[in-house]
Amino acid sequence: MQYAPHLYSAALRMTRNPADAEDVVQETFLKAYRAYDSYTEGTNLKAWLYRILTNTYINKYRKAQRRPSEVELGELQDLYLYKRLGEASGASQSAEADMLDAFVDTDVIEALESLPETFRLPVLLADVDGFSYKEIAEMLDIPIGTVMSRLHRGRKALQKKLWDVAQEHGITGNPS
Repeated sequence: MQYAPHLYSAALRMTRNPADAEDVVQETFLKAYRAYDSYTEGTNLKAWLYRILTNTYINKYRKAQRRPSEVELGELQDLYLYKRLGEASGASQSAEADMLDAFVDTDVIEALESLPETFRLPVLLADVDGFSYKEIAEMLDIPIGTVMSRLHRGRKALQKKLWDVAQEHGITGNPS
């Protein structure tokens, strides 16, 4: 359970929804408990849990892609009213969202979230969570060379997006 906060924050970055993140973490711990006999003592438990988390997220994402979207108008109106009441009261979304808003510009978050899924996950795992290439390769079940390639391409795409933002704000000295 010592890794629960780390897993939750990673799941929140993947799902972008607190309720979905909680579901993914809960399912991760359930799967880890059921498969604990397959865990090899002395290996990296955190990486093992992150791999289960990543696979769980990918499976849920693929399942959701196959399913048509469903929206009930009654719930939509209630959600709108709920959000408006939250804005009026000054209530915040979540502690992590408040922290990110305080320390990271929304342009950076948007640039990171706009990356394609294949590049976003390796960039998040390497640059935000600090995992090694080998650990990321094990978590995503891809070769280490693919991890390095996706990281390079993801970072380059992120760099380009942030360069464009810097030019828009006049930071680079070359206003567009």
